[in-house]
Amino acid sequence: MLDSTDARLLAALQTNAQATAQELSDQLHLSASQVGRRRQRLEAEGYIQGYRARLDAARLGLSVQGFVQVQLGVHGTEHAASFAKLVHTTPQITSAWTMTGDADYLLRVYCADLPALNVLIHDVLLTHPAVAKVHSQIVMDQLKQDGPLPT
Repeated sequence: MLDSTDARLLAALQTNAQATAQELSDQLHLSASQVGRRRQRLEAEGYIQGYRARLDAARLGLSVQGFVQVQLGVHGTEHAASFAKLVHTTPQITSAWTMTGDADYLLRVYCADLPALNVLIHDVLLTHPAVAKVHSQIVMDQLKQDGPLPT
């Protein structure tokens, strides 16, 4: 069970995962050793799954962000596993979800430009034997960055 201090610690780490134990201690009004023990427990219990750097896609030359809905024409364990492997091995696909509704999958993709997005859709996704249809949407502007989870 999480108490209010754990929730505050998780919120602080989502804001700045590089915060030192002393900085967190000052923020949470706990000793640095208490913060360290809580952080280790939250990691061990799986509340904290890792730490990542947030990169600037545009500075990396990835000027097109999009969402691609994928509808399979053929369903089954083998086809789902094969498509999941394709998703995991395609670096332009940064997130993927299985969905209810018309689309079976929703993919978040980053590409250098529109021709690269076209290659991803036509030469990678649509060539998979189980894929029947894709629908892409290009992000014009991101109003809110991926934010922290509510704690």
